Amino acid sequence: MVPSTREGEPFTAWHAPHQDARRGGLVILHAIWGVTPHIRELSDSLADQGYEVLAPALFDPADAPFPQANTEPAILDQRMAMGRATDWGLTTLPRVQACVDALQGPVFAMGFCFGGTTAWLAASRVEGLSAVSSFYGGDILQYVGETPKVPTALHFGKTDPMIPLADVEAIGAAHPDLPVWLYEAGHAFVAPNGHHADSARLAMLRTLQLFQRGGGSRGEV
Repeated sequence: MVPSTREGEPFTAWHAPHQDARRGGLVILHAIWGVTPHIRELSDSLADQGYEVLAPALFDPADAPFPQANTEPAILDQRMAMGRATDWGLTTLPRVQACVDALQGPVFAMGFCFGGTTAWLAASRVEGLSAVSSFYGGDILQYVGETPKVPTALHFGKTDPMIPLADVEAIGAAHPDLPVWLYEAGHAFVAPNGHHADSARLAMLRTLQLFQRGGGSRGEV
């Protein structure tokens, strides 16, 4: 449990303390399904590499349990409605900011799908981040006018039916100085439901290199 946002509302977050020489803090931002077993496992695996990780519940109430499955198709409409009802500026980003504030720097962020858009917005609006990696954020084009304040990388699948290549090209054209990586994969290629092993490995390698360049060298406090 993270005690509160800056507005004073508590929320739940998965905490994975670093298990190796500390590289920094890391905020992992979930897809529409919430802090799933996959997100928790990813948090733990990155903690093994030296990151202290917080994975906040971005729109669930503070007393909601973490999901027991990576996807639950029967509640997809409910989860999508929760995501649409969420105001990034009023509720979601304050939770990200609270996690950043709770971690010792340098602090990084990565996010997937809903969390990928959240990560994009965090790069321009959240204070205290050193670098951001965004994976298949479906609403980034709506916020293409945002300008990241920190090194930021974007990852998309070439065959993602939810994010047309024309959208990716428009994002890249608006931000020619940012790396916009395309992979031979569809949506959710890091997650179990869309996993593409080679794309996931390469994207995570690029992400960790970005974080290292942003100040997370092994052994730093």
